Amino acid sequence: MNRILVLSTLFLCSTLLRLAAQEEVYELRTYELEFLRPAEVLHNYLEHALIPALGRQGVRHVGAFEEAGDALPKKIYLLIAYDDIQAFQDSKEALEEDATYLEDAGAYLTADPQTMPYKRITSNLIQSTTGFPQLASPESGTGLFELRIYESYNEDALRRKVKMFNDSEFDIFEDVGLPMVFFGANIAGEQMPCLTYMLAFRDREHHAAAWARFGPHPEWQRISKLEEYAHAMDDITRVFLKPLPYSSL
Repeated sequence: MNRILVLSTLFLCSTLLRLAAQEEVYELRTYELEFLRPAEVLHNYLEHALIPALGRQGVRHVGAFEEAGDALPKKIYLLIAYDDIQAFQDSKEALEEDATYLEDAGAYLTADPQTMPYKRITSNLIQSTTGFPQLASPESGTGLFELRIYESYNEDALRRKVKMFNDSEFDIFEDVGLPMVFFGANIAGEQMPCLTYMLAFRDREHHAAAWARFGPHPEWQRISKLEEYAHAMDDITRVFLKPLPYSSL
């Protein structure tokens, strides 16, 4: 009887721990803007309708960014942090039932094609991992964000690259001063199989100094030579972003 009680207790504790560590899900939404078309209707929608409505759903972190540079076509990035996949799934229906949102979003939802400032929206879903399960708000004074996407040649290569982060790279990042905002493996969207993460910096100088410390770090030198992680990642996309005035990050 005592053995059964112990096993039951262990199972309950294990279940509670899994629930407590449930991964967050991030939607990384990209609006590709039309050339020379004013974007005010989109900015007003995001700032005064969508982000407040998401707040009423309990979403605490919504980052809004534009690219730091003159790349064309211009893009607006929205990072929405959901508590879990169920919260993401429930969000669209909640918006449709939110009378305040529908009123605030009226100008955007009824805009004609010539007024709409973007050509298309792409959306990627990213699930956090055990090594970095929750989004971390950046420090005050952050003016530059680096979004990095690591592509792998198949699912097992991605698994190994995620393991490399979970087991070692997060500690290296912290040691050399690379401040992580979020990290996760993509579960839907473009460039799959891949993982995505974001770093926060004061400026370009801060960014350059931190990355300069990463390559020579002894732990990176060790793990980068391990056969287990060979060919785990084969392409990197890097985008520098600056926060929009209504971003919560």
